[in-house]
Amino acid sequence: MRAHIAALSLACAFGLAGPALAQEAKPVNIVVGFSPGGGYDAYARLLSRHYGRHLPGAPKVIVQNMPGASSLKAVTWLNSGAPTDGSVITAFNPGLLTDSILSAEKTRVVFTDFAWVGSISRDYRVCYAWAASGVQNIDDWRKRDAVNMGSPAAGSSSYINGAILKSLLGVKVRHVLGYPGSAEERLAIERGELDGGCGAWSSNPPEWVRQRKINPIVSFTAPPIPNLDRPVAFVRDLVKTDEERALIDVLIAPDAVGRPYIAAKTIPAERLAVLRKAFDATMADAEFNAEAVKLDLTVSPMTGQESEAQVAALYKASPQTLQAIAAMVRN
Repeated sequence: MRAHIAALSLACAFGLAGPALAQEAKPVNIVVGFSPGGGYDAYARLLSRHYGRHLPGAPKVIVQNMPGASSLKAVTWLNSGAPTDGSVITAFNPGLLTDSILSAEKTRVVFTDFAWVGSISRDYRVCYAWAASGVQNIDDWRKRDAVNMGSPAAGSSSYINGAILKSLLGVKVRHVLGYPGSAEERLAIERGELDGGCGAWSSNPPEWVRQRKINPIVSFTAPPIPNLDRPVAFVRDLVKTDEERALIDVLIAPDAVGRPYIAAKTIPAERLAVLRKAFDATMADAEFNAEAVKLDLTVSPMTGQESEAQVAALYKASPQTLQAIAAMVRN
């Protein structure tokens, strides 16, 4: 009897019971901080097709796009308008983690103040050149008077990658800002408006990779990188001093939580536990993983607890390191 009452209480808490136990579970919304068609959107839609099976009541999972300020708009909405009952989780650009520390007065976001649900995959990030440009390696880029690279905004992961190229590797990067997502950046690359890009290798169109329309130049993840069949220099091996390597370690740390999902910190603890348990179960789900393979989307998950610990460690970087990074990123 006691077990029945506990189960009924849990169902009521999550909208699974009300006038009748058969009441339909409340939908879960995944808010993506970018426009449709990019990598964050693709991962969120993959998650949406399997996540509900592992949640109590098998609710519908709906993807909504809320682009703006390199996904900062979607993050801040969690604490200023979104429901706080755990029916909303947000996918965002982890480059904002670094930006929130370096530009706290601008972002006004502290990522330890959110509930971390988990991450589908780390970001296996690579900067690449459009093959038609003739650029084959980092030395070719260094010889260029300017290399146009697109980003949604300063502080995004692609912007930070470009800043490393510019400040530590001698590439004359010219940041072109304002793209709402990677889909728009890819179109600009194909039109010749941009000379290349920086992003998760898995987010590139399969035909680009298959037909070798892009040349990988620098990786921001230690090899091997899934689906990358050519050797590419790891950024840490291209710098010369321990100080520069220390800066890079902090700057690429957010990539470990490359496809993260968070909720408002104020959601009930038991609801967060349910969201995390369902997320972990989805990551182990055979149908989910089979579809990920079909879509060429890498899955290397991190639990909510692991993501939380990674973020907490990032916020403990020394003031001296952060000051040096700030000067480099704002250059």
